[in-house]
Amino acid sequence: MKKILAFAGSNSKTSINKQLAIYAASLVENTEVNILDLNDFDLPVYGIDLENEKGIPDNAYAFLEQIKAADGIVLSLAEHNGAYASVFKNIFDWMSRIDGKLWSDKPMLLMATSPGGRGGASVLEVAKARFPYMGGHIVATFSLPSFQDHFSNGKLTDEAFHATLNKAIEAFKKVL
Repeated sequence: MKKILAFAGSNSKTSINKQLAIYAASLVENTEVNILDLNDFDLPVYGIDLENEKGIPDNAYAFLEQIKAADGIVLSLAEHNGAYASVFKNIFDWMSRIDGKLWSDKPMLLMATSPGGRGGASVLEVAKARFPYMGGHIVATFSLPSFQDHFSNGKLTDEAFHATLNKAIEAFKKVL
């Protein structure tokens, strides 16, 4: 059975991106889903001086091992000021010091959602441009605008967005 890793690029305990990632992963049949929470991988803010003095923290290795153990990744990125949330950027930076191709060419379903009408479109563009240089194999993307209007009780409520997500899931499943 294929193993997929699902997580949000957020440390919010009520993360709408985590809700979306969990839901999307649940739609990928015949897989074992491992849901991660960035709160479980506490890391100091990355800095070269800190790395030189203390080395790379164990939690960076632990998160990277989760990626390497998976057959595919479902990631929904929170957008803060048009880019990654600080917590995601920090873990991303630490892992890149271990392995520059940290995504290990794993198939990725890359998503974002937000309370606003753009649905995290800016952070998706940033990630789509950057991740391939870091071993990211993005096979599908999905953006959900106005989260509260289209998601309720753990699932998408809008038929058109559900159909779009299903297309992305089908593309992801084909390469798993």
